[in-house]
Amino acid sequence: MSDYLIGEAAAKFNLPQSTLRYYEKKGLLPLIKRDESGNRLFSEDQIALFETVMCLKSTHMPISSIKKYIDWVVEGETTVEKRLEMMNQHKQDVLAEIALMTDSLKGIDYKIERYTKQMQESN
Repeated sequence: MSDYLIGEAAAKFNLPQSTLRYYEKKGLLPLIKRDESGNRLFSEDQIALFETVMCLKSTHMPISSIKKYIDWVVEGETTVEKRLEMMNQHKQDVLAEIALMTDSLKGIDYKIERYTKQMQESN
């Protein structure tokens, strides 16, 4: 298993290096090793954990909740039940947001149809 320098890790996620530094500062990237020059080294496990962080972030989980999740991951096996409960709750939150967006999309589609029809009638 090889380690990634911050530039390589950032490129893997198509993010600026500053984003990884920010997440590390917020405690979302724990246990980052450094080489003899002080450069951050990201292991395969940390890359996989960051993929989870990005998934949770993209589904609008607050950073404070992601931090709690990461803390539980670092704590180990004793927190599996808490993590499962958190993921089940977050799934319900995401499904509710999808339902809301789907309903909102119907309103947008209605407006598009209305304006399309209006433009056709005026031609």
